[in-house]
Amino acid sequence: MKIIVSLTDNRPEPWIEGLKAELPEAQIETWQPGAAQADHAVVWAPPQQLLDEQPQLRGLFNIGAGVDALLKLKVPPQTRIVRLDDAGMSVQMAEYVCHTLIRHFREFDVYEADAREGRWSYRKPRMRRDFPVGIMGLGVLGERVAKAVAQFEFPVLGWSRSPKAIDGVKVFSGEAQFDEFLSSTRVLVNLLPLTDATRGILNRNTLGKLRPGGYLISIARGAHLVEDDLIPMLDAGQLAGATLDVFQVEPLPAEHAFWRHPKITVTPHGSARTLREESIAQIAGKIRAMEQGLPVSGVVDSVRGY
Repeated sequence: MKIIVSLTDNRPEPWIEGLKAELPEAQIETWQPGAAQADHAVVWAPPQQLLDEQPQLRGLFNIGAGVDALLKLKVPPQTRIVRLDDAGMSVQMAEYVCHTLIRHFREFDVYEADAREGRWSYRKPRMRRDFPVGIMGLGVLGERVAKAVAQFEFPVLGWSRSPKAIDGVKVFSGEAQFDEFLSSTRVLVNLLPLTDATRGILNRNTLGKLRPGGYLISIARGAHLVEDDLIPMLDAGQLAGATLDVFQVEPLPAEHAFWRHPKITVTPHGSARTLREESIAQIAGKIRAMEQGLPVSGVVDSVRGY
């Protein structure tokens, strides 16, 4: 069995060493143009040339959760794209969302601003029942986030393409229930995969349907948000604020207005990072299962886009 590794903007050597330890029977090496045919490829943003030269690949294993970049490429018809199920990212997402939610709910951002000015201030306590949290996208990451938020006794709502059942979460599904989900939500968390159907889904129309004092936490893909719609809604008081971890252009340009807006918190696409050791173990397990003809989790449906 031969495995090639192609990781744009990432050093392949630690991944190759880890994969060799997990799969000592395999031949594993960095992909180079003109390389001999391989059985599987472990990739991040690979060039089209790799796929053109490796039409026999059985598995294409992505080292991140999002596969939208791979779906833009021409993938051989028999090659299965396989994403990570979690690999330590879901707990990081849960940490990020809970921190951001509580910082907003408890108005710690206001206290921080007052402290910088030397002001001893007091904020009237707010009720959790007035801050229902809506999670868009209920895959592995979304479900973990929803369960974590529920532990803090906020009302938790969820929306996904197809019906789901999660303890402690009121779940909406499909286009027919999307508006009801939005109008029931005050703090909106986006964890949807990026597809043609979800591109630009965070816009003036959808965000305008949130409950008064709506707040946006955007941590999936920058292309979900119509950036030009956000600041006018903040300035008009239609939204109370936003925390953004992903952007249409990354790194976010220094001149971008998001950096300086008082109601926007910017973080540099760090809500959840791939944990290499856990990812390697998971990829190796998926390769073994595929080689043995067993079911493999995380296989991407190219039609749905996830």
